[in-house]
Amino acid sequence: MLRIGILGASGIAPAAVIRPAQRRDDVEIVAVASRRRGSAAEYARLHSISRAYGSYEELLGDAEVDLIYNALPPSQHAKWSIRAMERGKNVLCEKPFAMNAVEAQKMRDTADRTGRRLIEAFHDRYHPLSLELDAIKASGRLGRTISIRAEFSASIPYDSGSIRHDPQVGGGSLMDLGCYPVHWVRSFLREEPQVTSAKATLNALGADMSIEADLKFPSGAAATVFCTMDEGPLVQTFDVVGSLGRLYVKGLVFPSHGHSIAESIAGVTRVRTVQGTETYDHQLDAIVKCIKSGESLLTEGTDSVRNMTVIDAIYKASGVRTTTTPATASPHIDKDVQ
Repeated sequence: MLRIGILGASGIAPAAVIRPAQRRDDVEIVAVASRRRGSAAEYARLHSISRAYGSYEELLGDAEVDLIYNALPPSQHAKWSIRAMERGKNVLCEKPFAMNAVEAQKMRDTADRTGRRLIEAFHDRYHPLSLELDAIKASGRLGRTISIRAEFSASIPYDSGSIRHDPQVGGGSLMDLGCYPVHWVRSFLREEPQVTSAKATLNALGADMSIEADLKFPSGAAATVFCTMDEGPLVQTFDVVGSLGRLYVKGLVFPSHGHSIAESIAGVTRVRTVQGTETYDHQLDAIVKCIKSGESLLTEGTDSVRNMTVIDAIYKASGVRTTTTPATASPHIDKDVQ
């Protein structure tokens, strides 16, 4: 039995771990912690969780918790993931992994030092759709990759009180949405890019409402990643142009809600889907199996550090951040609702 404790009474946890755990008989959500004991107690009542703690340290001290799900804002990912591992817990950390690559490396170093598992919650990477893209690339039928355009955009109207728009806690379109297309292009090409240019639009707090970045990979492939929180339709697209064919995918983040794979080769286009359940169920299944077997997962180790390295470079190229940490970042901000 894998026993999970939730760090932060967050809005994402029901979809990400609570309901997937309820659909299994080998995983149990046993505890939740919030800075406010009353909030934790109410959250536990709503989701049938047996224990509620009024501090994060109390949860980390619970000997009956095997894995911590860190659902805090990005500004708190490094601090509390590191503390959890030092207390002997494995960690599933929400994306984006950290505020920057420096923090991400410290997190990875702690995982190496403590022998604990530290997994980034890119849930889409565990769905059969993502694995099918790996297979298409490996088959060689697209030929040499010439270019990729990857976009994840969603309507998240500006709200000065929302952490998703506050750069001090890791808000912004690149951190919230764009981290996915960055991960898609890196995973598909299995290479690390150079950021050649980037441009952004900002909200009143200085967080990016949209970002577009151009990347160049060692193989010669070019990629553009785009994300926006501005009002508009939900877009989750991955468009690959190869020397022998083209691949156009829709619905990468939430494939169980609808997706398609269109391959165009030699003038013939085939459109299909793949079977699968919710991405979060596939992610939890992979975690359970790999914790038992000791095998590495697709979203742990150097992958998380490298993804944050690209995000840092995009911010620097766009002028949103000129250093590896946001200019407005404050270590004292500690909101726990996501």
